[in-house]
Order: sequence, then structure tokens, then C-alpha cells
Amino acid sequence: MKKSIVLLGFTLLATFYMSAQDIAKNALGLRLGDNDGLGAEVSYQRALGDDNRLEFGLGWRDSDNYDAFRLVGIYQWVWNIDGGFNWYAGAGGGIGNHDVQNSAQFDDDSETFIFAAGDIGIEYNFDFPLLISLDFRPEISLNSDINDDLDFDIALGLRYQF
Repeated sequence: MKKSIVLLGFTLLATFYMSAQDIAKNALGLRLGDNDGLGAEVSYQRALGDDNRLEFGLGWRDSDNYDAFRLVGIYQWVWNIDGGFNWYAGAGGGIGNHDVQNSAQFDDDSETFIFAAGDIGIEYNFDFPLLISLDFRPEISLNSDINDDLDFDIALGLRYQF
């Protein structure tokens, strides 16, 4: 009986360590999606441990009616699915600015806003230093007259890992 318990404990412990993934210490790249006109984002990820990291992004948009940028920071938890496949979830927020020009809907004005964001996605780590991801990021602006609703951002990410 004692041998069975020890064997079961060892098996569970070995399974736990075998399913642990190594996320890259750093990853830098692009996150391409669409969230009310803020589509492209330079993205940087920094590992904090074996299964969590910080992601920072600088997004921008230049259009006929307005220019915009935003800075976002998200804390993420990462879980291994199988091999190089991981899924992740996180929460964070950021700050942004809209500079409205030539818009019939809004006054020509500049507005700074803050927002809260969540994040859930799936990623694949290739054998070479490339990380590809697809994620869903709901965001809600907390003090914006231009964008005061819940936005859903779906994006494809390509990052170089180092």
C-alpha cells in the first residue's frame, strides 16, 4: 500500500513537471488586429516565471477622421496544452489618446482616456525563435466621450523570442 501511494505521488509530481512549459524570457513583435480603429500594436512580453509574464503594447492609428495611440500593460498566466501549444489569460489596462480631425460626429478635439482590458488566447512556440498567437482582448474605456463602450479586439501576434 505504501509503495502504491509513493508511486502515485511520484507519477503525479513527474506529470506536473513534464507539463511545465518554458516561455521565452523576452518576446518582441507585432500584434495585428482591430479595435475601433486601433489596429497595429508593437508588443513586448517579459517572463516573470515559468508560467506568467507581462505584456506591453504600443498601438496607433492614423486615419482621415482621427489619429490615436494607446499604451497597454497586461499580466498573463500561461498554461501548456501540448508541446509548443499554450493558452493564456490575463488582465490589465492602459492609457490612450484620440486626436479627432474632420469628424461630423465629434468636435475637433484631443482626448486622453484610460481603459481596462482582459486577454485570452492561444499561442504556438516554434522550434526556432518565433511565437505566433491569436487572442481576444475585451476593453472598456473608463472616461472617454469618443469611445465609451465595450470593444472587442481580436488579433494575430507574431513575435521574435530571445
